[in-house]
Amino acid sequence: MLIKKWFKLNLCLVACLAGAQTIQAQSYVPELNDTRVKIKPVVPVKAYSFNLKDVQLLESPFKTAMDADVKYLLSIEPDRLLSAFRSHSGLTPKGKMYEGWESSGLAGHTLGHYLSAISMHYASTRDPEFLKRVNYIVKELDECQVARKTGYVGAIPKEDTIWAEVAKGEIRSRGFDLNGGWSPWYTVHKIMAGLLDAYLYCNNAEALKVCKGMANWTGETIKNLDDEKLQKMLLCEYGGMAETLTNLYAINGDKKYLELSYKFYDKKILDPLSQKQDILPGKHSNTQIPKIIASARRYELTGDKKDKAIADFFWETIVNHHSYATGGNSNYEYLSDADKLNDKLTENTTETCNTYNMLKLTRHLFAVEPSAMLMDYYEKALYNHILASQNHTDGMMCYFVPLRMGGTKHYSTPFDDFTCCVGSGMENHVKYNESIYFKGTDGSLYVNLFIPSVLNWASKGLSVKQQSSFPNDDHITFTVNTKKPLTMAIRIRKPKWTANPTISINGKTQNAATDDQGYIVLNRKWSNNDKIEFTTPEKLYTEAMPDNANRRAVFYGPVLLAGVLGNTEPDPLKGVPVFVTSETDPNQWLQMVDKKQLSFRTVNISKPEEVTLIPFNQTQNQYYSVYWDVFTPQAWVVQQKAYDEQRKKQQELEARTLDILRVGEMQPERDHNFSSENATTGEDHQKKWRSTENGGFLQYEMKVDANAQNTLINSYWGMDNRGRKFDILIDGVKLASEDLNQYKESRFYDISYTLPIELTKGKQKVTVKLLPQKENSAGPVYGSRMVKN
Repeated sequence: MLIKKWFKLNLCLVACLAGAQTIQAQSYVPELNDTRVKIKPVVPVKAYSFNLKDVQLLESPFKTAMDADVKYLLSIEPDRLLSAFRSHSGLTPKGKMYEGWESSGLAGHTLGHYLSAISMHYASTRDPEFLKRVNYIVKELDECQVARKTGYVGAIPKEDTIWAEVAKGEIRSRGFDLNGGWSPWYTVHKIMAGLLDAYLYCNNAEALKVCKGMANWTGETIKNLDDEKLQKMLLCEYGGMAETLTNLYAINGDKKYLELSYKFYDKKILDPLSQKQDILPGKHSNTQIPKIIASARRYELTGDKKDKAIADFFWETIVNHHSYATGGNSNYEYLSDADKLNDKLTENTTETCNTYNMLKLTRHLFAVEPSAMLMDYYEKALYNHILASQNHTDGMMCYFVPLRMGGTKHYSTPFDDFTCCVGSGMENHVKYNESIYFKGTDGSLYVNLFIPSVLNWASKGLSVKQQSSFPNDDHITFTVNTKKPLTMAIRIRKPKWTANPTISINGKTQNAATDDQGYIVLNRKWSNNDKIEFTTPEKLYTEAMPDNANRRAVFYGPVLLAGVLGNTEPDPLKGVPVFVTSETDPNQWLQMVDKKQLSFRTVNISKPEEVTLIPFNQTQNQYYSVYWDVFTPQAWVVQQKAYDEQRKKQQELEARTLDILRVGEMQPERDHNFSSENATTGEDHQKKWRSTENGGFLQYEMKVDANAQNTLINSYWGMDNRGRKFDILIDGVKLASEDLNQYKESRFYDISYTLPIELTKGKQKVTVKLLPQKENSAGPVYGSRMVKN
């Protein structure tokens, strides 16, 4: 609960700040004539961002998503997010700590995201409740900082020990741990970024003071580390530390913060990228993107061409060689080989944080070199990943947005998860208004996105109202309102997915040719109530997997379509539907059923049954597919034989099966006398699993045939990327050693272990034990089967 004594102060601040200028802060993109930023860009900025307050959303799916997010933000109790900050500072908590990641090694990261989100929403709406919360949280963090006396503010476990060891040059890291802590710099960044947002969006000077205190503490903590130790420290994910320090330099003007940002320069990643080397395969995607955002921001302030080369090459590589049809990237958070995505369709594709950060990077690149190409990607990712990552009914968010054929989304719970993507998701859905429009250095207006909205460009005496039911309708109307006639250019993006757009002003057809940036330029003297009518024809088209031309996603205009497959898992005997047709034009496959809902139905092509497709961003709890295997009738005959052969092999396996353990289920585990130590359980890929942590073991009994040779078959999932080496023992005798990281594809692997006959002779059952090797885990194992040979 918020402290009542601050209520009057906050109301006063609301009144005082109601007319204050706000600027874009979360990955600060330059604004024109920004008097509150001391260090101006040294490179030419060709397009400036508008203030959030200048752009208001009208009714659309984006407004629906924003409203759902706002309702969720209001349900969060600041005192619960602040709980560990106070206790770690020696102060009495005022609320119980939230569960999930907020009660784990990443405690405190959500507070930074939350502070950014409520700051941005206040900037857009001037809702006093959000300013009250911003000011209260900042005041509490200031109190924690004063109590600590070091400048540091945090909530992660064992933080004092971690930072003391780092300061002494004792560095230990295996990628996501730093001296036993879970990515501690990542959490520091989230808090500092939230404080900068509170300053820049809400004019809270105290927030800037606390942020500077944390930056100064950062400098003190790592001041004695040589380059070798710094680079070792940077093996552990550190979020956007370099970006935030660069922004602090721009705001404050103190060059020590710029110099400090370079101490968070990961040479192993960034130097090869500067030489246009794609060293990204096998790398954790969202660890890298914030590093690139820092390069893009530093380039604006310093003109360092190496930073520009890094940002340009990284964006081009991710977007064109590592991204799916949604605009998202990564599988299990990791990037695979360039243009190798066909076998990377799972429940754990496209971590939402990745796209949150890719859109930030895109904004920076656009500011320096505006192009329709950049905004084509932005639109694709916004419509098909960010908007698709939220349940629009209750505002809950996806960590991953699954692309498994026949998959389904898994949404967060309100108060028990607080993953990284819940944090970034809090921000995602309150800032849909940030890139619809940009202002050109030449005084022109860039219209980048077709989202119903009202732009108020006060300094020009201009407002523009954008109205449409796009993408359900391809007709968009812009109404220009001016206090007096105004000569300027309005630039409207020609989308990549349209062929022959038409445009008129007050009913008179205009030339729809594009300039070098890919924009239709309307340069004239504008009068009050001028109307621009823009029609951008939409059609059905497909996008193939880069490594499989016959696996395709279907789009209508900017919108990815998903086939809805019901509320239960597709029948494995029937399989996920496939398309069988000689036609390559999807307009021959699909028939529009309801334009208002933008739904389509397959026409005599889907096997085993026809399917309905709707915008992927409107799916919620259904099972769905967005990628489709497309066969010619001739290829389908061959494929059916392959399917039949697979079913035959499965039937033969069932006939030889002596015993099956379904792990994670109560009665099957009892029936197999299951026991364990330090065990964990979970569910992925529609199957339960068991694993161990910190040593431990998994043990269970399996039936055998005493008169035959027996084979144990365990089911594992590939692409794990963690310490998964363990031994398999039968009645205490070592049978095999396993390393799950040798299985590189994102699929189930059924691995066979043949038992020597002497281990089963005269027995009806044996005890199987999975025993982890040192500093490793056993499993996850998704099932165990014993068969006779």
